[in-house]
Amino acid sequence: MTTPFRIAVLASGRGSNLAALLAARDRGELPVEFVLVASDKADAGALALAGEAGVPTLALSPRDYADRASFDHALFERVAGMKPDLLVLAGFMRIIDGAALTPWAGRMINVHPSLLPKYRGLHTHRRALAAGDTEHGASVHFVTAELDGGPVIAQARMPIEPGDDEQRLAERLLALEHRLLPAVVADIAAGRIALRDGRVCLDGQALAAPLNLRGGTLAR
Repeated sequence: MTTPFRIAVLASGRGSNLAALLAARDRGELPVEFVLVASDKADAGALALAGEAGVPTLALSPRDYADRASFDHALFERVAGMKPDLLVLAGFMRIIDGAALTPWAGRMINVHPSLLPKYRGLHTHRRALAAGDTEHGASVHFVTAELDGGPVIAQARMPIEPGDDEQRLAERLLALEHRLLPAVVADIAAGRIALRDGRVCLDGQALAAPLNLRGGTLAR
């Protein structure tokens, strides 16, 4: 009997990307086992979603720890105890201590609402509009100590329309994020995507550029 690919998720907010992952699992598109959803906020909507889906949850407050590093090491120790194969940051709004990340190299991904390397950090939609960009998008990347700077796995792109303001642009992009993240996780779980020597590989071959979301699948 094949052991299911084990996923843990970190989220700080309402959990819409977690909901997309759970929905993909329920549709049979994501053959994984969710072993934990953890948050730095006890009232995060993601924890409620996880509880409703029967997924174990964990909430730790940064205020209970002396500094960021202490919190991060405590959190990741608890996550490691669930033995996930992959850790997904789905709206986890914290900068993580570099030393805490080291054991997770190649096993942690993040979804970010911009076409990286553009607009790392916050307010990505506002910044894209202010720059007069004609295109916007989302990226999924492997996590490193550099903020939003790890190797990019795949992206979803869309045009910026004349009527877009920050809120409308965010809403339109979120629908793409909800397709992009499950597609990446599915290919990682299937062993198709991996990080080798600092480069993203698909089926054993290093990619020259991030994959692109086309429909519900990833393509070169």
